[in-house]
Amino acid sequence: MASKALSPAPIASLLSHTTRTSSLRCLRQPALRPPSSLPQRRQISAYGYEQAKALTFPSYGEPPSVLSLHTHSISPPHGDLLTLRFLASPINPADINQIQGVYLSKPTWTTSLGTKDEIAVAGNEGVAEVIALGEGAKKDGWKRGDWCLMKGPGFGTWRTHASASTDQIVKLEEGVREGITAIQAGTVSINPCTAYRMLKDFVELKEGEWFVQNGANSGVGRAAIQLGKAWGLKSINIIRARENDKEKEDALKQSLYDVGADVVITDAELQSQGIKDMSKEWTNGGREKIRLALNCVNGKAATAMAKLLSSGGAHFVTYGAMSKQPLTIPASMLIFKDIHFDGFWVSKWAERNPEEKKTTVEDVLNMIRKGQFKDVPVDEIKWEWETKGDELIAKVKDTLEGYREGKGVFVFGKT
Repeated sequence: MASKALSPAPIASLLSHTTRTSSLRCLRQPALRPPSSLPQRRQISAYGYEQAKALTFPSYGEPPSVLSLHTHSISPPHGDLLTLRFLASPINPADINQIQGVYLSKPTWTTSLGTKDEIAVAGNEGVAEVIALGEGAKKDGWKRGDWCLMKGPGFGTWRTHASASTDQIVKLEEGVREGITAIQAGTVSINPCTAYRMLKDFVELKEGEWFVQNGANSGVGRAAIQLGKAWGLKSINIIRARENDKEKEDALKQSLYDVGADVVITDAELQSQGIKDMSKEWTNGGREKIRLALNCVNGKAATAMAKLLSSGGAHFVTYGAMSKQPLTIPASMLIFKDIHFDGFWVSKWAERNPEEKKTTVEDVLNMIRKGQFKDVPVDEIKWEWETKGDELIAKVKDTLEGYREGKGVFVFGKT
C-alpha cells in the first residue's frame, strides 16, 4: 500500500496555530518572579542522591572567620554505609576549641563533600536518624528510622545529613529511645558521660560521702550533681563569683540547689580564710570524708579546692582548663595527704571502651526517663533547609562570647 505524504502546508499551519496559542497563554499568565525572590527549595535526586548542608571550615581559626555553610550531595548508600539525617547537635566548648585548632582531638579533613581542597565539618556530638542504608548495614541489624550516636569525636555533626559506616556509629535501641527527645539523646554522650565516669572510675565513693567540683554550673557540673544525688553522694559546688550582679549569682546558686546540690559557694568564698571552718561544718566536723575533686578550671582556685580533700588516697581529677592557667600542686598534698592527681578525657575513654560507653548512655537515658536526671537549660537553634549560614554562624559566635543562658543546640526541622 502506498504511503501518503503530508504536504508542507498543513504542518506549517499546525505549527503556526501552536505558536499563537502558546503565545496567548503566556500573555495571560502572571509574570514570573525573579530567581532571587523565589523560595529556596531542596532538590532530591530521582537516583537516590541526598542533598545536604554542613557548617564546614577549610583551616583552623576563630569560628566566625572560618565557618561557612556548604551544600553537597550524598551518594546512595551501599555495603555497610548508611545515610543519616541529623535531629539535634549541641555546641560544646570542645567544638569551638577544635575549630580553633587548640583541642587535642582533630577533625576529619576530607574532599568527599565535593570540594577541591580538604575541609572539615564542625561538631562532635549529636543524634541522627537512619534514612537509607546498604545491604551490609541491613545484615548488621540496622533499619530505616533507627537513631544513632557518633562512636568517637571528629565525625562532624553540625550538618543536616551525612554518610557513615556502621563502625562509626552506635545504635540507640528502641527501648532506650522510649520517652526520650532528640535533644536529650543528642546531648547525652559527652557531658553526662564525663560526669558519670569520673564519679565511678577513680574512687569508690560510698553513700553519704562527698565530692567537690568547680565549674559546677557547666553541663558536666550539673550532671555530676544529679548523678551524685541519685547515688546518695553529697556535693560541694563552686561557681565563678558575679561581683557586679549579686542577683544573678544567687539565682545561679538556687538553680544548682534545685537539681540536688548540697553546698554551693563562689570561687571567692572558696579562697577566703574561713573556708576550713565552713568545710568542717558541712562534713560533720570533718568526720564525713571528701574523697574526690572534679576540676575543669585550674589556677589558684583549683589549688584551694584540692586543700578541701581528705587525707589518705583522695583523687583530684582534671578534665578541663577553662581559666587557661596552670595547675599548681603543693608537694605536701602528694607526700603527706597522699592525694592522687589524675586526668580524664571522655573521648579517649570512649574509644577504648565502646561497649561501656553504650551502657553509660543507656543508664543516663533511663534516669532521664525516670525523672532522676533533668535536662540542662537549652537554647534551641532551629535549622531548616532555608536557614542561612550567617544565622547559624552567629549562633556559634554567641556561644563563643558567652551570650547564652542555656546550652546551644542545633535542632533540625525540614531538612
